[in-house]
Amino acid sequence: MEEIGMLYVIISVVCSVAVSVILRLARKDGVQHLHLVVWNYPVATLATLLFLRPPMASVPIIELPWWIYVGLAFLLPTIFLCIAYAIQYSGIVRTEIAQRLSLFVPLLAAYFIFQEKMHAAKLLGITMGVLAILMSISWRKGRSGTGETWRYALAVFLGMGIIDILFKKMAVYDGVPYGFSMLMVFILSMVVAFAFLLHRIVQKGERLEIRAVLWGILLGIFNFGNILFYMKAHRALSESPSMVFTGMNIGVILLGALVGTRFFGERLTAWNKLGLVLAIISVLIIAFL
Repeated sequence: MEEIGMLYVIISVVCSVAVSVILRLARKDGVQHLHLVVWNYPVATLATLLFLRPPMASVPIIELPWWIYVGLAFLLPTIFLCIAYAIQYSGIVRTEIAQRLSLFVPLLAAYFIFQEKMHAAKLLGITMGVLAILMSISWRKGRSGTGETWRYALAVFLGMGIIDILFKKMAVYDGVPYGFSMLMVFILSMVVAFAFLLHRIVQKGERLEIRAVLWGILLGIFNFGNILFYMKAHRALSESPSMVFTGMNIGVILLGALVGTRFFGERLTAWNKLGLVLAIISVLIIAFL
């Protein structure tokens, strides 16, 4: 069972990095980020119905956690766009580090806002993680758009952290199956994304292109594959959640670094490389200490 679980982790890692690769390649093909992101959500909605088959909620509609659903519906497409721009300006390596280390946002919130106790090792891991973010997204001299090289990556770091908090709130909400809540979030996210697109079409006269739909469908397949196999890994390794957590986060950081530097020619400064090492160490500290 452990071998199957790690296989699921590997597939999830590949799907996660593939999302970043698709975002970058689609941009090179001339596809606007918003057009690409929009078509991801119909795929995610359909895939949730086909593969997860969520049961209906037993609570009245008015009692559903709409504040969570609506918050995620606006944040998911917005941060997805930030991810796309972060990859464009900062590269795959920095963006993947920002996404993976966003897990420190809910930990910081638990400590500073909700005053939960946290031992020294966890605080050390969080501190190293924050330093890793700052080092990995630092801009390079001589590059145009220096502001964008860190602003979008920082938005990804904070936004993904808030999304993680909302998803955890949704998971523990009594009386509502998690699969049903996922379906509701994807449907609402699809509505919000199409509203963004409609606004762009009306305001700027942009046209829908078939290649944007095709790239978006491909994006949706790999994005859902990431979620599906990550869930399968946690089920297969239910007694070793730290193994899934560590394998997923370090796997994405390392594979993202390999793909970014080898296939897209991304260059890392000494600070960026140190940030990459600190990111891996901080994940290990959080998982095992």
